[in-house]
Amino acid sequence: MEYEAVIGLETHVQLKTRSKMWCGCANAFGSPPNTNVCPVCLGMPGVLPVPNEEALRLTALTGLLLQGEVPAQAKFDRKNYFYPDVPKNYQITQYDMPSTKGGWVEFEFEGSLRKVKLTRAHLEEDVGKSFHFDRHSGVDFNRAGVPLLEIVSEPELTSADMAYAYLNALKDILVYGKVSDCDMEKGMVRCDVNVSVRLAGQKKLGAKIEIKNMNSFSGVRRALVFEIPRQIEILESGGKLHQETRRWDDVAGITESMRTKEEAHDYRYFPDPDLPLLAPTAAWRNEVQSRVVELPLARKQRFLSQYQLPDGDAQAFVDDVPLGDYFESMAGQHPHPKAIANWVINNLRAKLSESAETLEDLKFPPSGIAELVKLVEAGTISTKMAQDVFAEMYAGGEAPGVIVEKKGLAQVSDTGAIEAFCDQAIATNPGPAADYKAGKEAALNRLKGQVMKLSRGKANPALVGEILRQKLS
Repeated sequence: MEYEAVIGLETHVQLKTRSKMWCGCANAFGSPPNTNVCPVCLGMPGVLPVPNEEALRLTALTGLLLQGEVPAQAKFDRKNYFYPDVPKNYQITQYDMPSTKGGWVEFEFEGSLRKVKLTRAHLEEDVGKSFHFDRHSGVDFNRAGVPLLEIVSEPELTSADMAYAYLNALKDILVYGKVSDCDMEKGMVRCDVNVSVRLAGQKKLGAKIEIKNMNSFSGVRRALVFEIPRQIEILESGGKLHQETRRWDDVAGITESMRTKEEAHDYRYFPDPDLPLLAPTAAWRNEVQSRVVELPLARKQRFLSQYQLPDGDAQAFVDDVPLGDYFESMAGQHPHPKAIANWVINNLRAKLSESAETLEDLKFPPSGIAELVKLVEAGTISTKMAQDVFAEMYAGGEAPGVIVEKKGLAQVSDTGAIEAFCDQAIATNPGPAADYKAGKEAALNRLKGQVMKLSRGKANPALVGEILRQKLS
């Protein structure tokens, strides 16, 4: 029998704010333990939370970036449960009235575009971090109260690789929108996986297994690669799956049972009495709307269609936004954007990497590359000469035309002069000339090399080849 997997993801993302969700403590990674804390984020009696407005804006912005709805009203609720890293013994979150609803993530997968719908993206607070030592444990509350966005997908993912592609696409959107830095090494993105299996074509979902402890996208993929066959094997052997929570052991590469679950937790949600209903005004919504940016996939598709770039070039300009913007600053005024892209990707990017510099450090304007391309296309200089011109332009900032004139690098395109060089090369190299006449195409390159040597590298290579063919025919 053939089985299929049904996967839903709950992605937790720390928002890019300077302070925490309910207080003025710094939202900063790497501080000494329990130094970014105050009575509010430590849950002391009598304290009152004050919402971080930038976190509210970033949540609404996320909803817009993900094509979702920003409701006219939202509220915060208390989710009651005990964990040692939750100082209040409840978490402030959003239950039945979240700040965003619906939407989708569109991404490339296996040669086509896929779209996974979202249930919601709701705002809550992060918890502290537990540390376990030989004889005792400790809790660092620096992370407690950091604004956390939970993005919940519909169960529409069907494989480990598809989940991996979805997560990377979601991350790119959030980074593009400046919602989060999504630095996984700093714990800014974490993921819980809900996965079940069923017979192919069946409508009813199987027992939902939740996998915790997902600290990397590759970990999510590896966990699913292990978990899906595990569930299928149990069913094929006549066993039965029960709803449970499992943890991912990244070192061993296996999932392990933590606890069985009922159909729903009894978290005793109720509206937080200290926080008023959220009702964004039209002006506030417009301000958030003004921060919407072009999404990575849309940018790639536009580069493909508008500039007729190949997939690899377009993806390079999606991955490096400043480099793509630099390319666009001159591509629209040039008849061959692909030639501009070649110089920006193959030459400029390599030079910047080699010198550990940025685009802001460049001594020449973008028009310098466009001018260089025009000199090559006009036959004024060869591609080899252009490499030398670019190196000097990068070092000193002079315009390509000035460098060519100053160093006398212009190609010889005078037909008479090149014919004389060709005659001399044929006369002094009868062997290659005879070989070409006998059908050995490669022999022509030896003659071209001799012509370039006679012209001190200044003869137009295309014209040299054309004239040699005519003379040897």
